This record gives sequence, C-alpha cells and structure tokens, in this order.
Amino acid sequence: MKKSSASKETAASRKAVAGKKTAAKEAAAKEAAAKETEGKTSAAKTPATKAPAKKAAAGKTAAGKTAAKKAAAGKTAAGKTAAKEAAAKKAAPLKRQAPAKKPAVAPKKATAAVKGVAPAKTVAPTSPRGESRTALVRRARRIDRELAEVYPYAHPELDFENPFQLVVATVLSAQTTDLRVNQTTPALFAKYPTPEDLAAAVPEEVEEILRPTGFFRAKTKSVIGLSKALTEDFGGEVPGRLEDLVKLPGVGRKTAFVVLGNAFGRPGITVDTHFQRLVRRWRWTEETDPDKIEAAVGALFPKSDWTDLSHHVIWHGRRICHARKPACGACPIAPLCPAYGEGETDPEKAKKLLKYEKGGLPGQRLKPPQSYLDAGGKPAPPLGAG
Repeated sequence: MKKSSASKETAASRKAVAGKKTAAKEAAAKEAAAKETEGKTSAAKTPATKAPAKKAAAGKTAAGKTAAKKAAAGKTAAGKTAAKEAAAKKAAPLKRQAPAKKPAVAPKKATAAVKGVAPAKTVAPTSPRGESRTALVRRARRIDRELAEVYPYAHPELDFENPFQLVVATVLSAQTTDLRVNQTTPALFAKYPTPEDLAAAVPEEVEEILRPTGFFRAKTKSVIGLSKALTEDFGGEVPGRLEDLVKLPGVGRKTAFVVLGNAFGRPGITVDTHFQRLVRRWRWTEETDPDKIEAAVGALFPKSDWTDLSHHVIWHGRRICHARKPACGACPIAPLCPAYGEGETDPEKAKKLLKYEKGGLPGQRLKPPQSYLDAGGKPAPPLGAG
C-alpha cells in the first residue's frame, strides 16, 4: 500500500513537470509566431515607405536640374542683353549737354536779307562722331538762330564810312584788335581820305600813324600798294567782285568777304581766328585750312545767311567763347555745344569772364550803329583816352 501510494505520487509529479514543459513550449511557440507576424508586417510596411522617399528624392533631383538649366539660360540671356546694350552705348554718338542759364537778351531788331553772289566752291562737311548730315545742319542752324537772339545788333566791328575805309581797316586788323584799328584810322583817313591821297603818301609818315597796330611797315606797304592799284586799275573805286578784290595787295579771301558782305551787301563768310576756333569746337567741320572751313560751313547754311552768320560767330567768340577760357556757364548755346565743359561752368565765375557789352565794357567801335547803342552797348574810347 505504501508502494502504491509512492508510485502514484511520483507519477503525478512527473505529469505536473511534463505539463509545465508543454506550457512553456506553447508559450515560446506563441511568442515566436507573434515575432514572425510582427516582422512580416514591418517588412511589408518598409517597401511602401521607401518607395515614395525614392520617388521624392528623384523628383527633387529633376527639379534641381531643371532650375539650374533655367538659371543658366537666364544668365546667358542677361549676359547677351547686357553685351548688346554696351555695344549700343558705344555706337551711340556722345552728346555732352548741360543746362545753361540764358543771359539777358537784347530786344530783336529787324534785319534785311542780303542778296548777291557767292563763291562756287562748296564741299559737304564731315559729320563728327556719327552725327548725320541732317542732324548737323539742324544743330548748326539752331546755334545761329540762338546767337541771332543774343546779338540782334551784330555788325562789323571796324569803323568805316565807305568801301575804301573798310578795305584799309580790314587789312590793318591783321594781328591786332579791331579796337586798336578803330583808334588808329581816324588820323589816317583825316590825312589821306581817298585812294589817290594814300597812294601818293610818304611811307615814313604813314608808318608813324600805323605804328600802334603792329607790323606797321608791312601794313604801310600794303595800304599804299592797294591804294595805287585802286587808282590805276579801278578808277579810284573799290571793286565789288571777289576776283578783283583778291588781286589787291594785302587782300585775301577773308578781307574780300568782309568788304563784299558789309560794303556791298553780297554774302560772304569771314573765316578769322574766332570763326575757325568756334566752328571746330562745335564740330561743324574738322578742317583747318581757312578756305576749306569756309566751303564746309557755307554748305550748312543758305547763302543769304553767310554775312550775318559770320558776325554772330565772331561776336560770340570775342565775348563768351574765348580761346583760353570759355565762359561755358554763361553761354546761351551750352546745350547745343559738344565742347561744353572746356571752360568755366560755374555761372557766377563765368560771368566774370564776359567781355565787352555783356560784361559792362565798351565794344570795339568808336562810332557803333545806333541799334547797338539802343541795346545798351557802349562806344569804345578814342586812342589815348583813359
């Protein structure tokens, strides 16, 4: 009985141990199955997540490449545009313009148109720095119109009462001022009023009168010589043709056109030092020879304007557009001048550079025209006056 009970207890304990082992195995199996299920689920989720990421990355890369291409194309187009603009700026004509305050202008005075013959020789001027022929003509004529408003009383600044006095005074004006000639000729014409009188003069006596004008010996020879030619070849009268005037001793084209334009009313361009300087500053021509300058500038204007044009340019050169220091700040044509800035541009400083009537000083003539006096001009003092 004891054995039977013991064996029963042993069998029961064995069954209990076996049950525990079976339960443990079942738990382990369940745990393994759960892990396997979780792993499959994770594996299934992973490809779905990575695929959009890859697609997104690919999209970003493509977008970046497209943006880079567009940026490069934009830079190239911008570079080409900038290059074209730079080339256009280089090709465009340079215009130096600056506003300038107009000085007080004298009232306009009616002037009669001049009719007559003119030299046949004309040439078309070279347009400077790409300026078209039409633009050059328009600019030149506008400058002349502006100067006509500033100097409506412009006139030859040599005193004369007849063609003989004018031709002699013009010959004497070489290498000196008109003022000095005007201060000298009253004594000369008082003693030798006609070509016949001057042709028979004693050279030493004439030299003494002409001494203040400089180069008085050469000038004495010229005025006595032209007086003899007038007496012998033209009956004591000054001829009214260019080809006759240039045959007289001391008379060139410049002197001839002064006489023709102001004594006979026949158009002519007077190319003196002032005229040469200004038309080159304004780029009307690049010529340096006086005859070529005359032809080039004459081609820009009607013949009827030539004489007054000469007065306007010469007056402006003497009063404002000086050789060494132009009064740019007081210039009425500054916006039209390519050389603006070569002189003083400050208006107050420029005013101090003005000469003759614009600066409150007398003009060149002892006996100026009434229109000049009416406009506020002052006559020059006689020789020896303080």
